[in-house]
Amino acid sequence: MALSSMTGFARSHGASGPYSFEWELKSVNAKGLDVRLRLPQGWDEVEAFARKRAGELLSRGTIYANLTVKRADAGSTVRVNEEVLASIVTIASSLAGKLDAVAPSIDGLLAIKGVIEVVEPESDEAEDKAAKDAAMAAFDVALNALVEMRRREGETLGQILKQRIAEIEALAQKAEASPGRKPDAVKARLAEQVAALLETSDRFDADRLAQEALLIAAKADVREELDRIASHIAQVREMLKKGGAVGRRLDFLAQEFHREVNTTCSKSNDIELTNTGLEMKTVVEQFREQVQNLE
Repeated sequence: MALSSMTGFARSHGASGPYSFEWELKSVNAKGLDVRLRLPQGWDEVEAFARKRAGELLSRGTIYANLTVKRADAGSTVRVNEEVLASIVTIASSLAGKLDAVAPSIDGLLAIKGVIEVVEPESDEAEDKAAKDAAMAAFDVALNALVEMRRREGETLGQILKQRIAEIEALAQKAEASPGRKPDAVKARLAEQVAALLETSDRFDADRLAQEALLIAAKADVREELDRIASHIAQVREMLKKGGAVGRRLDFLAQEFHREVNTTCSKSNDIELTNTGLEMKTVVEQFREQVQNLE
């Protein structure tokens, strides 16, 4: 399976009978799958289909889906409410002899609330159903285009991650070959420290100090951390090869990389090894930033 990014954008257009519509889909990073739909009033039945299809094709990401619908013959008509107008004229006539007022004009009558009515066109159930079915099909087109874009971006991310893993591996090999981490070098530095302590006082037990020195030397060795880093590298490469929705697992391994590199730096008492560890830490952070874009 291919890797997929969580970011993407897609559009699709369609028409059915008097209706024309457009879908606009956008996806961004998220811990899980969150589908957020904006639909015109009366088109709510499209929502269940859209959510189901998104859940079938996507595993992670916040999906913003907006449907815009227009109706070609949706022009409203205006009509006069004859009953209301007749009532108003009757009332005006009855008041004409009682009040000293100008007779109402046509403009005045039409301005009275309820005299003019705006009538929306009647909907056709068959036309509406056909339009909604077509909108669902158009959503499927846009969703597949979004998936394809996410896959293309995922392929690019995969290449970047492979490059970062190669850099981490090279730095781990450099740390492995660091002269300062060799047991003899560690023991020599510790022997110098012990000798310096013995010169300052005669109360130190030389045998006990030697034992402590060996324990410190064993603790200072980063062999275990380097072995785990190598194991993580192998797991990452296997996941990148396998593909699919591996973003969460890769993010976990990125955190493990970070932990092992931190331990390596904290245990190091050699400037070259420390610098290598810090450089590796930078690459691991770059690796993790890219991983967080993967599905």
